[in-house]
Amino acid sequence: MPRPAPLDAAIALTRFGLGAKPGEIAAVSADPKGWLEAQARPGSAPTPAGRFETSEQRVERYQDYQTETAQARRARREAEPRPAMTGGEAAPADPAQAAFDARRESRRELVRETAEEFLARAQTGATTDAGFAERWTLFWANVFTASTTKFQAAVFMGQYEREAIRPHVFGRFEDLALAAESHPAMLLYLDQAQSIGPNSPAGERRQAGLNENLAREILELHTVGADGGYTQADVTEFARALTGWSLPRRGGQGSARGRGRRAALRAGEPGENGFAFIPAVHEPGERTVMGRRYPAGGAEQGQAILRDLANRPETARRLARRIAVHFVADEPSPALVTALERAWTGSRGDLAVVAKALATHPDSWAPEARKVKTPYEFIVSTHRAMGTSPRRVPQLQQALVQMGQPAWAAPSPEGWPDTAADWAGPDALVKRLNWAKTVGDAASAADAVAMAESALGERLGDRSRQFVARAESRAEAVTLFLMSPEFQRR
Repeated sequence: MPRPAPLDAAIALTRFGLGAKPGEIAAVSADPKGWLEAQARPGSAPTPAGRFETSEQRVERYQDYQTETAQARRARREAEPRPAMTGGEAAPADPAQAAFDARRESRRELVRETAEEFLARAQTGATTDAGFAERWTLFWANVFTASTTKFQAAVFMGQYEREAIRPHVFGRFEDLALAAESHPAMLLYLDQAQSIGPNSPAGERRQAGLNENLAREILELHTVGADGGYTQADVTEFARALTGWSLPRRGGQGSARGRGRRAALRAGEPGENGFAFIPAVHEPGERTVMGRRYPAGGAEQGQAILRDLANRPETARRLARRIAVHFVADEPSPALVTALERAWTGSRGDLAVVAKALATHPDSWAPEARKVKTPYEFIVSTHRAMGTSPRRVPQLQQALVQMGQPAWAAPSPEGWPDTAADWAGPDALVKRLNWAKTVGDAASAADAVAMAESALGERLGDRSRQFVARAESRAEAVTLFLMSPEFQRR
């Protein structure tokens, strides 16, 4: 027997999207799968609204901050103890303190602007009509995790997601990987900007080390996986090929051209989104990674290796399973994983094709909701159910911290965990309940039963509907709806 379209619409909006807005289930019911497929096309990922700096502009700001940091340290070293002034005479200005104050203000401003970008991202999630495209974007941002746990990377988080991730999530995976790995956020998060080839011009002049963090995480987390067949030698060879991937050096190309080849080697060759290749630190020579040889070269040597890794069958197999785990179940069916892998390999990593394979596979539409929302998904879906949008940074940040998912602050390069056990522990549920009570108190005039029916449709069970309807107050009814199993799962 065919299932009612409203149930499939509810599944489409809650499992593949970020929750239903008022009236959205009815609007999608005509063709739930078509609604998903229409979003799986290049350029469909929503863009957070706001006037924010580009990656290139943020590099300039970051360089200003680095300069201020160096000046503050130098001023502190040069400062001499001064005798206290007496008789009401004003003490002269302390240049060291002034330098540190300027640095602190620059840092505070960068943090504030990054927080505003995160608020814009949450507002996009709460209001967009392309919920599947937004969730698909968030999935790939988590695959290619960079985190605010390191300040240098935190400076670029908004630019990273907006310019390196969103434009490529329905394009070819190799292009997404290249954009993500070469962005300043990733290069600083994984210390790639500090990596120097021992036999490069810079390495020969001073004691400098090769940093393998980016190469290792690309292999282990972003492409073939820990069981993908690579060795430590492959990591080291890849790290050598990646030397020179960095940010532009202060001074610019005009200065480099005026001072000749040596200056150009130090200043770097600019690329997209704040990337620069620094020839002076690149390790010369050909490389061999996972059995393939790559001729000596500049930035293109690392790019060629990355593209080959992105197109290996091990990468398709690993990420096909990760997609199925995120969207459908902690233990997805082998049939679904195989279908996604075939779509990947058959299209040479065309992520729009993979997304459509996910949206049309029968196992993706099982009626049981087996995934638990993360705190961010819980907050965003709550706003969508209520027809509202987060408005203030402090409240959004505080709620995420309390529920264990601080803004853009995944605890490691592995990203946020993605199974029910990670988000449904007793302590986690208590913290969700506390937040839900706060929301319920603020929405005490709302009709919780109507809200639950609008947000969950055919997914709302009789038991939960009765609990909400029999609540002693409207505030309690909203709380019960938000904490219902149907709303907590997707």
